[in-house]
Amino acid sequence: MSGKPVFAGTRVPVDTLIGYILDGNTLDEFLEDFPTVTRQDAVSVLEYANESLLHPAL
Repeated sequence: MSGKPVFAGTRVPVDTLIGYILDGNTLDEFLEDFPTVTRQDAVSVLEYANESLLHPAL
């Protein structure tokens, strides 16, 4: 996928989830549209993004 991070075992880029959320969609809507992504994987990405924003590497 051109070097983009993807959800494990899928061809769904992680930034697709971020785009869905920014467009006002819910996590459930994303999971419905991308059934190969598990809820746990999606939540893990969101938690990682949140943690990265709160505590960026120096």
